[in-house]
Amino acid sequence: MPDIEQINDQISIERQGDIALICINNPPVNASGQIVRQGLQDAVTRLNAENTARVIAIYAAGRTFVAGADITEFGKPPQPPALPDVFNVMEASTIPLISVIHGTALGGGLELGLATHARVGIEGLRVGLPEINLGLLPGAGGTQRLPRLTGIPFALDMCLSGRQVGAKEALENGIIDLLVSGDPRDVALTAAQQVLDGTLPTRRTSEVETQPDDNALAETAAMLKAKQPHMFSPHKIVEAIAASTGPLADGLKVERQAFIDSMNTPQRAGMIHAFFGERAVSNIPEAKGPAREIAKIGVIGGGTMGSGIATSCLLAGIPVRLIEVAQDGLDRGIATVTKNLDGAVSRGKLSPEKRDATLAMLTPSLVMDDLADVDLVIEAVFENMDVKKDIFGKLNTICKPGAILASNTSYLDVNEIAAATTRAQDVIGLHFFSPAHVMRLLEIVVADKTAPDVVASGFALAKRLKKVGVRAGVCDGFIGNRILAHYSKTASYLVLDGATPQQVDAALEGFGFAMGPHKVGDLAGLDIGWMTRKRKAETRDPNERYAGDVADRICEHGWFGRKTGQGYYIYNAGAPIPNPEVANIIDAVRAEKGITPRTFTDQDIIDRYMTAMICEAARVVEDGTARRPVDVDMVFLFGYGFPRHRGGPLHYADTIGAAELLTRIKTYAVEDANYWQAPALLEKMAADGTTFADLNKGA
Repeated sequence: MPDIEQINDQISIERQGDIALICINNPPVNASGQIVRQGLQDAVTRLNAENTARVIAIYAAGRTFVAGADITEFGKPPQPPALPDVFNVMEASTIPLISVIHGTALGGGLELGLATHARVGIEGLRVGLPEINLGLLPGAGGTQRLPRLTGIPFALDMCLSGRQVGAKEALENGIIDLLVSGDPRDVALTAAQQVLDGTLPTRRTSEVETQPDDNALAETAAMLKAKQPHMFSPHKIVEAIAASTGPLADGLKVERQAFIDSMNTPQRAGMIHAFFGERAVSNIPEAKGPAREIAKIGVIGGGTMGSGIATSCLLAGIPVRLIEVAQDGLDRGIATVTKNLDGAVSRGKLSPEKRDATLAMLTPSLVMDDLADVDLVIEAVFENMDVKKDIFGKLNTICKPGAILASNTSYLDVNEIAAATTRAQDVIGLHFFSPAHVMRLLEIVVADKTAPDVVASGFALAKRLKKVGVRAGVCDGFIGNRILAHYSKTASYLVLDGATPQQVDAALEGFGFAMGPHKVGDLAGLDIGWMTRKRKAETRDPNERYAGDVADRICEHGWFGRKTGQGYYIYNAGAPIPNPEVANIIDAVRAEKGITPRTFTDQDIIDRYMTAMICEAARVVEDGTARRPVDVDMVFLFGYGFPRHRGGPLHYADTIGAAELLTRIKTYAVEDANYWQAPALLEKMAADGTTFADLNKGA
């Protein structure tokens, strides 16, 4: 019988002659919580004190090695021992200490392996240091031990990208010393015996010198300064890795201070909010109920959205029937899906063989009756209510009982669409974002009569498609586009009143948006907003200051942005340049309206733009279109390019404070009292001192 000693509930020691095995058993992912940390430290200390084993091997039970930190400890006071202290005890072991890594070793899991004296990987493993995605840096030796094994350029890449590295790449770059197949415990025994036999060398990472690479460090620092000036932890990562060329103890001190400094930044708070928010949006009763089976999907419309939705479903392994009304449209849809899948192959996301098998699951058709046996139909046609109602009336008779009928509408009333059927309980909005096979947001729009299991099915589909599903109520634009329709007026007002489109874009890109609103408009197509403004013209508030004059006139010239070669900018082979004709249009509109242009600072632009966004976001929560502030935040992080390190508009609002926001609104209202109105929710929060974070807790 094996000699097994339980150090605690999650760590055990097995002794076999000259070999001691330490097993980590903290299902489901062996997270490095306090019990694991304490157990590892105690086990290594005890075995060294006994001094009977000649080699120690650490492995993990279950499907993975240590996959990262225990997220239940996030935001709580740290409980000793800290990971760096545990790993220093491991590295200092006088008995050779090796690790056997399988599944995923992320963050502290990889750092654990780096602290041992040799690393054996099992086929299929993936390793990574994803701390940058939380506004942090590897804080348990990752920035010090990794470059000693891989060199500075590779360590910079891993730490700054947060990407996962596969087994072969890990072996080629020195992260692991050996790659084998087998059961983790069996591999641990074999590897330990190889150490005893002298065929598997061991050495402390502290005994390896990092090869200096001043060029890589300088180039990376300059790139980050240019592209991520508003971020904190990436710059600290470079500083920490630079310190790895000296003694390990000194480098660990630099790393620890950098980690602590990063912990105390608003960027870290925003990214932690994003991390937990992504999980929180599906934590609603409707999403947890029974869902209908979706084994086959129909997509109506082979345009950009329809083909993107079809691609997303195919990549998830779901057969798709793609319906178009004419052969040329169907051919374009097939070509677009094929191009999308070819792109996945070129990026290494899909093998050529898998691409062929995936494309084989697409069945194109010109006959809507071919949707009779699908479990879900997603309509993705022109944004016109009469067209959509006609389609849903036909689906009502074609589709089998229990089939889910979904519209990909961006703005239109899902209740009105559902009324075109006799099965309103089966109708839901599934608002994908373009390109649908890339963008992760899926607004799940729940109509008045949508059945609970249809809502649950929407969330199940989002998970299957690896998207972030967010529940939204019915209104014009739902969560995201409704808020967008409001705050985009601010950008237009700023241009009318004196700013240039380029200044507005530059200011908001400096805030952290990947693209300013005018560049986004050009990318999406200025004609989309033009059509929306025309659609809503009859119902526009007569007291509203119209914001679309400039954009309308640009569209009247046939300039719709990138697809026509020009919009706010001109698109040739190089970088886009401002369209000089737009400046003439702006001057003409100002003259007609009697506007004397004034100067805005970049901060003025940011403050007005964000305050407008927060105002409408607060109203969306106030009227229940979004159940919680976190739902708004995730819509904007995953669908609208909101800077992740800011956490989302309502998380960012908490950093400003409701009282300051009210002061801004009152100041701006002197110019335009109709537009700048304080939401009742903000007034209440300013009065009682609550925050949007408090509302998330209470929801």
